[in-house]
Amino acid sequence: MLKKEVKQNLLDQLKKEHCFWSFNESSMQQIPDDVLIEKVLVYLDLPDIDKLFTIFSFKKVKRVWLEQLVPQQDYYHSLNRFLAWWYFGIKNPDTYLKAMNTRHLNKWLQ
Repeated sequence: MLKKEVKQNLLDQLKKEHCFWSFNESSMQQIPDDVLIEKVLVYLDLPDIDKLFTIFSFKKVKRVWLEQLVPQQDYYHSLNRFLAWWYFGIKNPDTYLKAMNTRHLNKWLQ
């Protein structure tokens, strides 16, 4: 599949999940990559998350995860532990997530 087709497929899946209920049809084609990655990580299943890595770099997906999902520690705790272990190869997810949350908080305090 081409990158554009994969991206459209992911958008269609998210649309079925009603993730973009506030968007009109024309604006859905202009959704930033960061928002697409975040929504796929949160709302879709493993095969769909796997597709992210075919159209975006590992580094970009991990950056979105660290910036958007990890700071929401309590809300996405179980999801973040799984993503850390399964997709990002982190051997001790709890310690890693705590360190990343501390780093995130320190950025806000400076």
